[in-house]
Amino acid sequence: MKIDVLLGLQWGDEGKGKVVDVLTPRYDVITRFQGGPNAGHTLEFNNRKHILHNIPSGVFREEKINIIANGVVLDPVVFRRETDTLEAMGVDLTRNLWISRKAHLIIPTHRILDAASEAAKGKSKIGSTLRGISPTYMDKTGRNGLRVGDIELNFREKYEVLKEKHLGLLRLYDFEYTLAGEEEKFFEGIEAIRRFRLVNSEYEINSFLESGNSILAEGAQGTLLDIDFGSYPYVTSSNTICAGACTGMGVAPSSIGEVYGVFKAYCTRVGSGPFPTELFGEEGDRLRDIGKEFGSTTGRPRRCGWLDLVSLKYSLMLNGVTQLIMTKTDVLDSFETIRAATAYSVNGILSDRVPYNLDADVDPIYTDLPGWKTDLTGIRSKEQFPPELKDYILFLEKELQTPVRFISVGPDRNQIIEL
Repeated sequence: MKIDVLLGLQWGDEGKGKVVDVLTPRYDVITRFQGGPNAGHTLEFNNRKHILHNIPSGVFREEKINIIANGVVLDPVVFRRETDTLEAMGVDLTRNLWISRKAHLIIPTHRILDAASEAAKGKSKIGSTLRGISPTYMDKTGRNGLRVGDIELNFREKYEVLKEKHLGLLRLYDFEYTLAGEEEKFFEGIEAIRRFRLVNSEYEINSFLESGNSILAEGAQGTLLDIDFGSYPYVTSSNTICAGACTGMGVAPSSIGEVYGVFKAYCTRVGSGPFPTELFGEEGDRLRDIGKEFGSTTGRPRRCGWLDLVSLKYSLMLNGVTQLIMTKTDVLDSFETIRAATAYSVNGILSDRVPYNLDADVDPIYTDLPGWKTDLTGIRSKEQFPPELKDYILFLEKELQTPVRFISVGPDRNQIIEL
């Protein structure tokens, strides 16, 4: 067996959670391999919306094993809140949720450091979610971090050492903060983690593979936020690309099978950073309002723009995508004309590549296609697609040289069509 990987191809918020939920019945094990509670994966079914931050999106299928793998950074406070909400709904997480001992922990001072660092940047701020993600990964690479496995031995002493290090750093900032009440919630979250099965996940995942179990690896954020290949410095702190699945789970590259790439029928971005196809004014507002483009974790309004095929091809190259999944197709139902950027003009020179400096003079070159002017939300088979949508899919497949296998036409788990 191979591990199939599902990841985002844009700046996150592509609808990965819903797709994982839909695909989960085909797999035995679902894993999260990177990121933290800065990612909000939204699922909707039975007229109810669910937003997951730390927990894999396969958790609603009780017969499936869900693993928070070593590449994830885990916030015990958010984790406890999340598990309490799910268990109040009747989801028995202790049966099917495992946590890697090697996953790093976000402690209260990580969040304070995040806020202090972002505030110090002033107008140069990168748009951090202030969830403590960056400082936690910095401690991980700096070999100072606390891991889930540390809660099994001498944890309080290790916690105090790391906290004192952070307090020393905070003295460098002109930033007001308080720890009052935060540590109490943190240690309550640690007790919540103790209820679950803590595992050496690299062994467990490879054992599942050897036993012939099917595994789906769920990525967070999106390719264009990758720490190495995203629009640096406006990126996240982990490797969001397919290669990150190997280090985030402890598996060999040869273990990877299908790579599902999820993208919206248009583009969105949260926070600062370059966005060549961004729309301003009425058209951008229209996309945001119809698509309900507000962050599931932060509530921040998302910047909206037309589909960018230059950056999408870049993402396909980096990830080795074998199947495409287009989400939020229905958001474009009312548009007369749909635009897709097929090239850039970079300082007046035509290019089909993402430049090193996206902040340069980059103008998108668009191809215009006719809109389908049809309500897609009630469609349940590809035979019902309007001709303009069929042509749009063929256009994308020709440009991207990759098959589109799924089309999402609404937020519910039953509003996704396999082609």
